[in-house]
Amino acid sequence: MHQENLDWLREHRITEMECIVPDMTGVARGKIVPKDKFISETEMRLPEAVLIQTVTGDWPDDSLLDLTDPDMVLRPDPSTLRRVPWASDPTAQLIYDCFRADGRPVEVAPRNVLKRVLSLYEAEGWAPVVAPEMEFYLMSPNPDPDIPLAPPIGRTGRAEFGRRSYAIDAVNEFDPLFEDIYDYCHAQNLEVDTLIHEVGTAQMEINFLHGDALSLADQVFLFKRTVREAAFRHNMYATFMAKPMENEPGSAMHIHQSLADRETGKNLFSRPDGEPSELFFNFIGGLQHYLPEVMPLFAPYVNSFRRLSRYTAAPTNVEWGYDNRTVGLRVPHSSPAGRRVENRVPGVDVNPYIAMAATLACGYLGIKEGLKPRDPCQIDAYTLPYQFPHSTEESLQRLSRCEAIAEVLGKQFLKMYVAVKEKEFSEYFRVISPWERKFLLLHV
Repeated sequence: MHQENLDWLREHRITEMECIVPDMTGVARGKIVPKDKFISETEMRLPEAVLIQTVTGDWPDDSLLDLTDPDMVLRPDPSTLRRVPWASDPTAQLIYDCFRADGRPVEVAPRNVLKRVLSLYEAEGWAPVVAPEMEFYLMSPNPDPDIPLAPPIGRTGRAEFGRRSYAIDAVNEFDPLFEDIYDYCHAQNLEVDTLIHEVGTAQMEINFLHGDALSLADQVFLFKRTVREAAFRHNMYATFMAKPMENEPGSAMHIHQSLADRETGKNLFSRPDGEPSELFFNFIGGLQHYLPEVMPLFAPYVNSFRRLSRYTAAPTNVEWGYDNRTVGLRVPHSSPAGRRVENRVPGVDVNPYIAMAATLACGYLGIKEGLKPRDPCQIDAYTLPYQFPHSTEESLQRLSRCEAIAEVLGKQFLKMYVAVKEKEFSEYFRVISPWERKFLLLHV
């Protein structure tokens, strides 16, 4: 640990450390240790199996696991040291990277997957620039999962109703909560920007300032936890499910992305004359070609596919267009310096490290393979054919067969990711839904 970090701990009188590793589902795993033990401990370890738990807490089939259950060696990233602003005692958090005993990165660790993709860009002299947009719902507390979700009570004493898209007063209903969210984000150096009310009932969106992909993935990872914690303190739930309510739109994590020259900082998606560059079109071509193959990385759960419907204001294809919100790949109006592509496909339920690695992998392959995009879409793209896999099962099969993506993201990672999702799907498939009991029990 760097001396400046140790000085920071003393300056803030930290008494406890949360030592965090993001797993495949985006859950914060790790250890909570007293500060003195943290300072004196020369090495921290965790079982590798913590990375590959399903969202239900299970594991893939034994045939894919190392039955010796080995430990990983954890190394802290000093740049991720932050306060935990909601903790009652002075507490800090620190994100760790995962390595094997011989020093090799653990291939299935999501943060390492993103680093692997970024290293490919670095070798070309390129620096990806991203800006995520996070949609989420506020809910009344819901301790019983068999009861449908309901919007929370605001300052007027009434639950929200109808569509309040971009309504300032609708956001002001929850001012005390958002003041805490912004305070908590400021305390953690999470560079959040705009707050708006989205289309759904009590659905909000907070955008991040653009920047380095690894830093933004860290910030999104911490932001989800921050919003949930803040909501708890105001007797609400905040959910990042992709489709939490049947009659409301889904929630996305739109990712704006561009490429900068590592030396000059200039936007490589624009030519010196201000027109779009060949790299720009190749990047879009890669997204169009490979995005349908990597859908489990953007739609990781059965619930995720409920969002991807023309009836829920979510994309149904990988068409692209200028300032067209009906396509999967939107190019907003901007100056040449701000030219970027907005990937509108990922749900907000994604692991941010994996989703950013995946979208950048698609663009990278488009550039390396010289892929050309189709003509920009200038109509309502919801009227066009559905271009994604129609089910979790089909999407996993397509991902497992995509060798080009496996080379970029890592074969072992992709194999284990598919195994985790297959296990989750098999667990889901055993559950008999209320719909089935309602319509089939006595009618068939």
